[in-house]
Amino acid sequence: MAKLFYSVSGEGRGHATRAATMIEELRRDHEIVVYAPDLGYELLRRIYGGSEVEVRQVPGIPHVYTRRNRMAPMRTGWNILKSFMRSPITVRCFQKHIERDAPDLVITDFEPVLPRAAKRCGVPFVSLTHQHFLKVSDLSALPAGLRRHAWLCSKLVDLCYQGQADTIVSSFYFPPLKPGWRDVTQVGVLLRPEILNARPEVGDHLVVYLRRFASPEVMRAIEASGRDVHIYGLGARPGPGRLKFHAVDPDRFVEHLATCEALVSTAGNQLVGEALYLGKPVLAFPEPGQKEQYINGHYLQASGAGSVCEMDQVMPATILNFLKSWETFRSKIDRGRLCGNQAALGAIRRNIPQVGAAPALAVPPRERVAA
Repeated sequence: MAKLFYSVSGEGRGHATRAATMIEELRRDHEIVVYAPDLGYELLRRIYGGSEVEVRQVPGIPHVYTRRNRMAPMRTGWNILKSFMRSPITVRCFQKHIERDAPDLVITDFEPVLPRAAKRCGVPFVSLTHQHFLKVSDLSALPAGLRRHAWLCSKLVDLCYQGQADTIVSSFYFPPLKPGWRDVTQVGVLLRPEILNARPEVGDHLVVYLRRFASPEVMRAIEASGRDVHIYGLGARPGPGRLKFHAVDPDRFVEHLATCEALVSTAGNQLVGEALYLGKPVLAFPEPGQKEQYINGHYLQASGAGSVCEMDQVMPATILNFLKSWETFRSKIDRGRLCGNQAALGAIRRNIPQVGAAPALAVPPRERVAA
């Protein structure tokens, strides 16, 4: 049994969801300590509180949003800069943890401090992220503005950490690799057991996931679909007509997602990948100011499995036209590469001393159409 440190970045749930998927497999054979900030810490603490998996909280980098619900790049950038200025103190703290607990391997999901401490202590670390696609991928197919943004963000990726023993990139899309990065492991989305075990059906309701970006115009457009709509991310409250607002509940969310007609959501890599794996076309609204989500949206639309619309341009016709093209979108979903669990686990295990036996390959769930 090896001892693993696993650190997670991000203010939302996507990174933590990826980490939980890997932890569930790795905890069978190894001792694991997890480091996470903000919502990721709360989610992982709820999952693993009282278990043999220890969850420790680390400082996060909060994103700042304007009154118009757009990410404020200058103020968010200032938070990032302050975090880097404080990082020597955090690195020293992590070094003490490493020296005391002696992990055999560090795994990081775009968290910048623990890998720096591991490097100083001579402990190998593996990078398992979505964001590294910005660094390793040939993104020449993107529009010019998104290419420029991707280039700038790739420099931030370099600032976070370098020198990993392995680079694993998890995504629902697979752009070609740049020359010189052929040893990167490209894998699909990391799918939690609830998704793998779900039994997809084609129902007559929609699932909506939005995080603070929900104007009355967006809600009216969604209501015009004429379907029951289960809305997550905006809190539980009474809704008008057929709109049903739910509190965060992972089990109920998966049940609604597996049996819906389609997903309407922000363009985060994790959720879009989960929906596509379950055979659900996606209408994505990239969060204003989140250029990475615009890149995700570009590849979603290029795949033919969904559509993209600016949040402030959503109209009833947007939803209705998306639903009219549902059959076409659904026919373009290629589920074969979307589950990246086994490939990611294989890459991690290559770097762990005394590797345990690999689990059986996950079998995609069969799909049935509701009568």
